[in-house]
Amino acid sequence: MKHSSYSVDDMIEKASRGKLSRRQLGELLGITGVSLMTVPVIARPAAAQDEQAFYFTWGGYDIPELLGEYNEKHGAYPDMAPYASSNDGLAKVRSGFVVDVLHPCNANAPLWVQAGVVQPLDTSKLSHWDDLIPSLKTIAAVGDEAYFAPMDWGQTSVTYRTDIVEIPEGEEESWGILWDERYRDKIAIIGNEGDSWWCAAIYAGIPFEELETEESIEKVASLLREQLPLVRMYTDDMTSVEQALAAGELVAAMTWNSSAVALKAEGVPVRFATPKEGALTWVCGAMIYVDAPHVDKAHDVVNSLLSPESGRFLINDYGYGHSNRKSFDLVSEARLAELGLSRNPDDILGAGKYQIPVSDEFSSRIAELFAEIKAGY
Repeated sequence: MKHSSYSVDDMIEKASRGKLSRRQLGELLGITGVSLMTVPVIARPAAAQDEQAFYFTWGGYDIPELLGEYNEKHGAYPDMAPYASSNDGLAKVRSGFVVDVLHPCNANAPLWVQAGVVQPLDTSKLSHWDDLIPSLKTIAAVGDEAYFAPMDWGQTSVTYRTDIVEIPEGEEESWGILWDERYRDKIAIIGNEGDSWWCAAIYAGIPFEELETEESIEKVASLLREQLPLVRMYTDDMTSVEQALAAGELVAAMTWNSSAVALKAEGVPVRFATPKEGALTWVCGAMIYVDAPHVDKAHDVVNSLLSPESGRFLINDYGYGHSNRKSFDLVSEARLAELGLSRNPDDILGAGKYQIPVSDEFSSRIAELFAEIKAGY
């Protein structure tokens, strides 16, 4: 992309207005030497003057391609800003950051309901609700009311350079690639415990229902400490990871589906592994803030995110699945096969290792532990 001479304040303002995606913001800030992780989200007053809804989401989802229906209806896109993780997003709204729509994942959604930061959806205002995959509608259910509108789903696994990493003939792929001494200082790991802790647990063979036991916590912590000397970078910035994989500085990395899709499009020889131990499967979706200033427009944001056209973009460009079955009809069989997806998404969803809700105490503890481990303690 062509970089302009924005000040850091200009960049933050443009990102908060949806003019820059998190990826673009990260690239621009990188030129100035400022880390995206150090950029605060500026609090919005409850009596916001903007007429458009405000969408608070993961980086990479703060883009117009997912909000075409909203734009057609209102003549503008919603305001948007990215957060670094679900914990980061929850902390900000708890501290008074006023939004309309949030984008947590299935393991966190019940916690957000219990925290009282979201309100039930009015599904009569969601024209795409009946087209959603039935099993996803209840994946983050809390009681009888619908709080969570599932949108995107995918996996966390290992993206590796097929011309460098050796998988002996007849052997299955494994999470063990990320613990292989041969690749010391050429491995990247997602920097938040919301992925890395769970993936290490899969490699350790720990059932998710047992994650909170003391024995399981110690086992995962031990594995992550063992891995530390091999890791070149811990980061949530997939752009940096993809660039390093393309350059050969990294040979393997824990990533989401989208990284392998982007690298293959650039001609880089990579594969998104299907580990014999199983990949981490997640489902993320939209929820409406409990004090949303624009409730009707918030539902329009949710409905746009659930549209087949938004789904086509997520499938084709990011390699993720989508909750709307009609999305898959807009993508060719050849492209779905290339992405490892199926016209019948239940084939993949049924084999997933889904994250499950955990206690606040456990979430806080593993966040602290992982931070200590990354720091060498």
